[in-house]
Amino acid sequence: MQRRKLGKTNMDISLMGLGGFHLIELSEKNALEIINRYLDRGGNYLETAAGYGFGNSEMKIGKVAKNRRHEFILATKSIERKKKELLSSLDESLKRLQTDSIDIFFLHEFGRHEFVDAASGPDGALEGLEEAKRLGKIHFTAFSSHTAPEIALRALKLYPFDVIMIPLNYFDRFNFPTWESQVIPAALEKNIGLLAMKVFADGFLWKNWENALRYTLSLPISSVVIGANTLEYLEKDIEVINTFKVMNEKEKELLFFNAPELGQYVCRQCDKCLPCPEKIDIPRIFLLEGQWDRQLADGVVRDPGEYALRDRLRFWFGNQDYAQEAYNKVNPNALSCTECGECIPRCPYHLPIIEKLKIVHEKLTDTRPPVKIRII
Repeated sequence: MQRRKLGKTNMDISLMGLGGFHLIELSEKNALEIINRYLDRGGNYLETAAGYGFGNSEMKIGKVAKNRRHEFILATKSIERKKKELLSSLDESLKRLQTDSIDIFFLHEFGRHEFVDAASGPDGALEGLEEAKRLGKIHFTAFSSHTAPEIALRALKLYPFDVIMIPLNYFDRFNFPTWESQVIPAALEKNIGLLAMKVFADGFLWKNWENALRYTLSLPISSVVIGANTLEYLEKDIEVINTFKVMNEKEKELLFFNAPELGQYVCRQCDKCLPCPEKIDIPRIFLLEGQWDRQLADGVVRDPGEYALRDRLRFWFGNQDYAQEAYNKVNPNALSCTECGECIPRCPYHLPIIEKLKIVHEKLTDTRPPVKIRII
């Protein structure tokens, strides 16, 4: 399997890393089959987290690490934000993984300002990372962030991380575009290793998975981290990775135009709808909708299976309060639309902009918690 340099770690990492989350869905026997097959096929990056099945994923990887530890880069994560708790979490992970050191240790889900505040404060997790490095228990430091590019940018300024892992896919590109436009360049400038997760947008892109994988592989990253819960899925992923060709800009534009998941609802942030006579920043408002629920609730009635998938993924990231706080400061907001219709023919993707503005305003002013939105 092709390998690339992982930033300033100078380690060579396989183009596909195996994520450990889906291992918790499997029996120990089947999980070990997948891990060993991945290593046999040339993969060399295994990643897990203390929170995956309350240590279940780590224990399964530990069964392999016991005999094959020298063959791969090992990464795990902790959700803890304070030094003492972080070091305790690390020690438990080391026991479950049956090793004395972790190659890359992540601060898990580093996606809210309060998390960064706690971790960077006195006796915070950043101090814990330094202590763990001093003790030789970890070699490189990292964080994963799922939904807040602006917080990732802040974290990159606070501490010299070696690696970051961020969500990169052609669907959420239009919900969180600054992952690509700002975070990737900031990381590359500091020679920080870039790992891509959520390549399939948490499974939403399952019907178009080859294009999804090819799109993310075409970005300036070191590796895509993918989970697999069957040998068949693992082999299919490896086949695409071993034969993929970089997607050029024309191909990307065609994908953005034709992808059924984007359809005639998701705003592509092209700004061609502007200027608005009422000075409404239409793309900005739709961007906040993306942060709210990934633009997944569009008012279209679908079959039960597709509805269930969309509803499950709609509030996957949990930063709805940030979206609402930002929308409260938007002036003029969506209600200022006079339905003049000037924006409609300008949109190359034929979005129902006037109706979408009404939907967005309702979402971003809804005072119910997400769980209540789903059942009321």
